[in-house]
Amino acid sequence: MRKRVIILGVAIDDVLMDDALAAVAGFIAEGGPHQIVTVNPEFIMEARRNRAFRRVLAAADLATPDGVGLILAARWCGTPLRGRVTGIALTERIAAAAALHGWSLFLLGAAPGVAERAAAALQRANPGLRIAGCYAGSPHPADEAAIRERILAATPDVLLVAYGHPAQDLWIARNQPIMRVPVAIGVGGTFDELAGVVPRAPALVQRLGLKWLYRLLVQPWRWRRIMTAVPIFLWTVLREGRAFNALHTEE
Repeated sequence: MRKRVIILGVAIDDVLMDDALAAVAGFIAEGGPHQIVTVNPEFIMEARRNRAFRRVLAAADLATPDGVGLILAARWCGTPLRGRVTGIALTERIAAAAALHGWSLFLLGAAPGVAERAAAALQRANPGLRIAGCYAGSPHPADEAAIRERILAATPDVLLVAYGHPAQDLWIARNQPIMRVPVAIGVGGTFDELAGVVPRAPALVQRLGLKWLYRLLVQPWRWRRIMTAVPIFLWTVLREGRAFNALHTEE
């Protein structure tokens, strides 16, 4: 039974971290393929203009709420979410569970060498964690066959893809029918944070929901993305959110 919240036409599962981890464990036990999306305000704004991306989000086996903006939007629409499950937090918790249960991870994406550094950081935090492979690759369709071969040979339980949205999520949707990895997740900039390429927001800043402001201060070139994810998204929700009749639905 899935309880979902609709925000501007995009369905998000009302899950906490333990729920998401239980779903991951269930997907691995069941076998592939499954796709998880970590929905944030940018995803929703992109889905409004990108039909293919909107279909991928709708078809995902799990759509976690990533971003304080979603919490505010859901509350405004009268269907509050219980909390957030961000991409980086989910990655770290999956790595911890993988070390415990013997699952293997494949890290795909980011700049050359970053996935390897991120994998090393996860292994330092979780002794015994099995890394099936790391590869920067490219989300370009011409490179897909060669990347699939690497992943099929590695047979990971969890595939983490860091190409940024919507490229990573579209890539997974195109290739999962062939790869059939039990769990594939688009994780955006998670590898950069784990590898120390991008400074991580202090814990207090994250708890206050101000990571977007921290990102603006340390990466001012992201201002257009932040404008979309914060003021434009929230204004759109205030103007249109209740018109979408954001109701919990059960499947």
